Amino acid sequence: MTDANFYLQLRQHITTWAHELGFAAVGITDTQVKHYQPGFEAWLAKGYHGNMEWLRDHIDKRFDPAALVPGTLRVIAARMDYLPANSRHIQVLKTPEQAYIARYALGRDYHKIVRKRMALLGDKIRAAVLQAQPDEEVLQRAFVDSAPVLERPLAEKAGLGWTGKHTLILNEQAGSFFFLGELFTNLPLPLDNQPQPNRCGDCAACLQICPTDAFPQPYVLDARRCIAYLTIENKGPIPEEFREPMGNRVFGCDDCQAICPWNKFAQPTTEEDFKPRHNFAAPQLLTLFNWTEAEFLRYTQGTAMRRLNYSQWQRNLAIGLGNAPSTPEIMAALEAKKANAEPWLAEHFDWAIRQQLNPNRRRKRKLKRPD
Repeated sequence: MTDANFYLQLRQHITTWAHELGFAAVGITDTQVKHYQPGFEAWLAKGYHGNMEWLRDHIDKRFDPAALVPGTLRVIAARMDYLPANSRHIQVLKTPEQAYIARYALGRDYHKIVRKRMALLGDKIRAAVLQAQPDEEVLQRAFVDSAPVLERPLAEKAGLGWTGKHTLILNEQAGSFFFLGELFTNLPLPLDNQPQPNRCGDCAACLQICPTDAFPQPYVLDARRCIAYLTIENKGPIPEEFREPMGNRVFGCDDCQAICPWNKFAQPTTEEDFKPRHNFAAPQLLTLFNWTEAEFLRYTQGTAMRRLNYSQWQRNLAIGLGNAPSTPEIMAALEAKKANAEPWLAEHFDWAIRQQLNPNRRRKRKLKRPD
């Protein structure tokens, strides 16, 4: 077995290698996350996960990394920034003819990029260990927003930030516009179990700005009311009560991040693959709605937007068009698509047409939770 001094030196190399691979920060934590389980199970019991039933699966592995990857002693957590320079998210939200796409989805799908970089970090670690001790067994596995991994608590324990009231990880030097990756390892690396203090204070801007009032209390998200859930994870109809508050948000929502004071420190990404493709930073709703299915598949290839099927895409855009200023072109496009749509989708087109025809409509920019 290699000695402790070797692992101290290896820890320093891990930071260097992580930066070389495009990560802005890296931390190492133990596997003790069982204390998060009661809160998670209470959240599930309230149904706040919506139809994401996979969150109920493999609870034992979610709260015991060693059960997911046998032999795991440490979790290496890393942060990669994704916010494009001049992302114009506020301007797009204020331009109802344009479609708002969550800033994380503007470029190439982060899952493949971050997971590959985490795996490359693991390769460098393995090579260094085997060079020092050829007979040492090195067991490692990389994860990015996949498998039953308690991603944000692990990042918090590793010192990458604190959990904000919007349930995302915040960092005092980088805000929250970043991806997280994890590398499970059996190596006894020195720990960085020095979580950052929670610096949210009395601020409640993220809770107050949410268009659909998806936070029943600080640090708790009711996914069933969240626009990100409604436009992405939800495969069927979107309840009518949420349609006007959605505005022009057609894939995800960044409002709780955009309003956060800590995001004035968000760092623009240097990763070319995360920069916007196909004018996705400020596209026209009608242009996207008029895409054929083949065009949708072509233009979204390799992006996170491929989590949607074409019907979901049309559903989201129809709601955006219903909330847009009335024009003959929008009406014609909705009528044309409605003719061949399956009934559940046609209902969204009907709603949008009614909205376009209503001269007295006033878009609800903020929805209140029922008492």
